[in-house]
Amino acid sequence: MSTSPVKLGLPSVHGYAGVMSDFVYFVGSSLDGYIAQDDGGLAWLDKFDEVDGLGDSYKAFADGVGCVVMGGGTYEWIRNHHPGEWPYKVPCWVFTHHEFGTDDGADVVLVRGDVGTFAGELRRDAGEKDVYIVGGGSLAGQFVAAGLIDRIVLTIVPVALGGGVPLLGGSPLAVPADFTFEGLTERAGAVELRYRRAA
Repeated sequence: MSTSPVKLGLPSVHGYAGVMSDFVYFVGSSLDGYIAQDDGGLAWLDKFDEVDGLGDSYKAFADGVGCVVMGGGTYEWIRNHHPGEWPYKVPCWVFTHHEFGTDDGADVVLVRGDVGTFAGELRRDAGEKDVYIVGGGSLAGQFVAAGLIDRIVLTIVPVALGGGVPLLGGSPLAVPADFTFEGLTERAGAVELRYRRAA
């Protein structure tokens, strides 16, 4: 695999209309800053599935997404846990060093390289909608380091894991990334925090 995108599945029909898409990291985290257990496990989040408003918040966000981005580990986890049920109807870009197959009908691009190299193409695929950084934390950290995350929607749930996959990958940034606080919503002890990259 080269740094050129390899398009698999259905071709993208999204055009870039001149409206700048936001890169958004929409994610749930434990109290101690982990988004998954070491094995990728998310069972600790199951008890929050029925909390009023959490699903509505995600649905409202997802309606504004035109393209999704994820790392190879996240891609593999989704395919292993939802075989034959690819959950995204929009183009998906996977940053990975591994060779993966794709599900029938899934519009998936497998790429290797710096996230900044592909920013324009991600925005093109998103059209007038946003680019959703699904995870994992390491990939989200690369987008932060590149100055490419415009918004973070972080839901902190009242669970401590003691270890696992760090929210932003755990690698120090050469330059701290500043964000401004936009608001919060509390639901049954889970707190959704909304931030925008500082100008």
